[in-house]
Amino acid sequence: MDFTVPQIARMIDHSILQPQFTSEDVRQGCAVAAKYQVASVCVRPSDVPLAVELLHDTGVQVGTVIGFPHGDTSTEVKVAETEQAVARGATEIDMVINIGWLRSGDIAAVETEIKEIVRAAGEAHVKVILETAYLTDEEKLAACWAAERAGAAFVKTSTGFAPTGATLDDLALMRSAVSPKVQVKASGGIRSLDTLLAMASVGVTRFGSSATAEILEDLARRQVTTYARRA
Repeated sequence: MDFTVPQIARMIDHSILQPQFTSEDVRQGCAVAAKYQVASVCVRPSDVPLAVELLHDTGVQVGTVIGFPHGDTSTEVKVAETEQAVARGATEIDMVINIGWLRSGDIAAVETEIKEIVRAAGEAHVKVILETAYLTDEEKLAACWAAERAGAAFVKTSTGFAPTGATLDDLALMRSAVSPKVQVKASGGIRSLDTLLAMASVGVTRFGSSATAEILEDLARRQVTTYARRA
């Protein structure tokens, strides 16, 4: 599977989510996103206004997280977070499901909450974070089905704060669970080009990573080497 550097860049949500990050860290992260022309940045809710300002007219979207990282805030709070994020300029919303509800078998409550977030997001794309590290395959499937029924644009593996992140098996399962109109986002532990390419081969179209520069520079080096060998 051959990709150009710009093609891979447009599949990356550059992650700027660590709690210890300063405003300067956010500025540097947004500079990386603009330099490589990634799909979006994913920033903490409080950083949305700064990211919107920094990325104005760059073509890079601003996304943020809702109910992050545990998913256990009330639906009303998640809705309020979503409405505020969109009002401040976020165009992508990565929400964490209520993991406890899902594991308790209350799929209806999970679906209703996602539907409320989708409604509050309006035109913004909603990505539903399952936090697969804590789920059985049956629970992962149920969450994917609920997300699609609720109108989500993406299903996503992880927050990056659980014991494990995205795996090929989970991504293949998630891709098989949803229709082509729902995309799959991998997040958590994506720090190399080889990992990204392997995940793309099972149908993943978006990747959350803080290793954007390393991944794209690696691809650029490989392409230069390939062209040199052919010359």
